[in-house]
Amino acid sequence: MSQSSRTASITAAISAITVVGVGISLSIPLLALELESRGISRTLIGVNTAVAGVATIVTAPFVPLLVRKLGVRALLTLAIAASALSLIGFKAAGSFLLWFPLRFVFGAALCVLFAVSEFWINAVAPPHRRGLVMGIYATALSMGAALGPAILSLLGASGWEPYVAGAVVLLAGAIPIVLANGMTPRIHDDDHHGVIAFLRHSPTALLAALVFGAIETAVMSFLPLYGLRLGLGEGQASLLLTVAVLGNVAFQIPLGLVSDRVDRRLLLLACALVGTVGALMLPLMRVDGAGFLVTVFVATGVVGSLYTVGLAHLGARFHGANLAAANAAFVMLYSVGLIAGPPAVGLGMDFADPYGFAYVIAATLGAYALMVASRLAFKRPAAGP
Repeated sequence: MSQSSRTASITAAISAITVVGVGISLSIPLLALELESRGISRTLIGVNTAVAGVATIVTAPFVPLLVRKLGVRALLTLAIAASALSLIGFKAAGSFLLWFPLRFVFGAALCVLFAVSEFWINAVAPPHRRGLVMGIYATALSMGAALGPAILSLLGASGWEPYVAGAVVLLAGAIPIVLANGMTPRIHDDDHHGVIAFLRHSPTALLAALVFGAIETAVMSFLPLYGLRLGLGEGQASLLLTVAVLGNVAFQIPLGLVSDRVDRRLLLLACALVGTVGALMLPLMRVDGAGFLVTVFVATGVVGSLYTVGLAHLGARFHGANLAAANAAFVMLYSVGLIAGPPAVGLGMDFADPYGFAYVIAATLGAYALMVASRLAFKRPAAGP
């Protein structure tokens, strides 16, 4: 593939997933608000939302086979159509019971979208710029995700308008994919390792996804609550989350560039250590001070790079069907983290209110850092299976 074709291919993939990210970030809070307006209990809302994570775990092992049989473009287009139709289905469904199969389809479609898009980007990215490319991808996705709630605030959460808008935005993500004719990677080999096997072959990368998924959802769920428990007003507590999101956006490209110049396992270790220290510092600082905001900005920004550096590490190790399977495993473990993170941090806050928030995050990142350090100490090879 020529340099211009490679650039066009990467641009198409990032554009598509960014547009999809707008639709997803609009739809997820919309669905929660819809259920709230229907009088569904918060417990059942949480259970229904968790079905999407279960769908990811169930779907991920089949992604490599689907990519081989259907190809990248056809599979992504089908997944976008399924996500858009299921979003319309949520509004049309009169019975809450129908939301469970709809949520499963929606979650399975998102699993395919992210696993296959990341496989596409990883497979096409030039090896010496893979970290930079993944950093650009994560930055674009974060910026796209910020637009969804803004659109929702303009349209409101009642009526058909936000659902139609979300479906239209999701379908618009198919345009770059359709235009990328001849620019998507193909899998020619049928032999590949199973998704679970990659945990043994590349735990450093895959557990980065699990840890990031757990930390990301825990921060989104409990950081404002942490501020409230320590005396901040609602506006100031919400600002903490804004600072965390800005930190995540700010560090992706710089650390992506760094990852192209160093052993990515060392960088993953450094990210985990910075996050561990940052979390341990939070209980020692005034929550209304500038130092607290700086610590949140830096720690969450650096920890956010676990996902992109882990993806780049996979791209350097695996190819073809193995890369597709590795990306599917990556998305699957990220989803496991999404499910496991909030309950763990919530339990920690129940035992040590509110500092359990920081202690559980520090323990999670510290355990990951110990695992990476032990593998580096024994100098286990970075080659693929």
